[in-house]
Amino acid sequence: MGPAKFVALSTYTEYPPQEMVRRARDFNERIQRRRTVREFDSRPVSREIIEHCLRAAGSAPSGAHMQPWHFVAVADPAIKAKIREGAEVEELDFYQRRAPKEWLEALAPLGTDEHKPFLEKAPWLIAVFLKRFSRLPDGRKVKNYYMDESVGIATGFLLAALHEAGLATLTHTPSPMGFLNEILHRPKDTERPFMIVVAGYPEPGVKVPDLHRKDIAEISTFL
Repeated sequence: MGPAKFVALSTYTEYPPQEMVRRARDFNERIQRRRTVREFDSRPVSREIIEHCLRAAGSAPSGAHMQPWHFVAVADPAIKAKIREGAEVEELDFYQRRAPKEWLEALAPLGTDEHKPFLEKAPWLIAVFLKRFSRLPDGRKVKNYYMDESVGIATGFLLAALHEAGLATLTHTPSPMGFLNEILHRPKDTERPFMIVVAGYPEPGVKVPDLHRKDIAEISTFL
C-alpha cells in the first residue's frame, strides 16, 4: 500500500462553548433513556432505518482504517429461527455445564436462562462479525490490528444510532458463536462472530430491572 492521500478537514463544525454544553447535555439525556430489553414487539421496522444505523456504525474509527467489521442484518423469519436454535444449544450448555457459579449468581437477579425467544420475535437481528484479515484490491490478504477495539467502538456507534432512531436493543453473545458463520455464510478463516444486536420496538408493557447506573464520580477521574 502506498502513502495515504490527505485532504483538508471539511466535516468538522465548531460550536460556541454554551452550545457545546447544551448538545452534550441533550445527548446525555437521550442516551440515558436507553435500556436493554428482552421482550420485543413483532412489529416490522423498515430496512431504511437499519441501513442508516449501519452507515453510522461504519463511520467508527479503526486501527489503520482497516474497518475490520461486517454486519449481517437479518429479518428473514427462517434464518432467525435457525439463529435461535443455534444460540439456545450453546446457551443450554453454558447454563447447565460451562458457566462458573459466580457468573450464574451474577445473572440470577436478571432472570435470564437458555431460552431466547427474542431472537425470533424481534424484527431485526444484526450479527456483528470481526474480520481478522482484509483483502486488498489486488487480492492479497492482510492482517487487521486493534480488531476488538475497533469493532467494539463500531458496535457502540450502532447501539447509539438505533436508540437515537427510536428502537430498543439487546446485546446477545452466546459462546461460542461459530454457528453464525455457517448460518450466515461468513468465512470462518477470516471472520469471527463478535455480537448479535437485537433491534425493534419493545413489547407493550415490558418491564426492565430497576438498576442503578454509576455516578460520574464512580466512573471517572479528572486530574
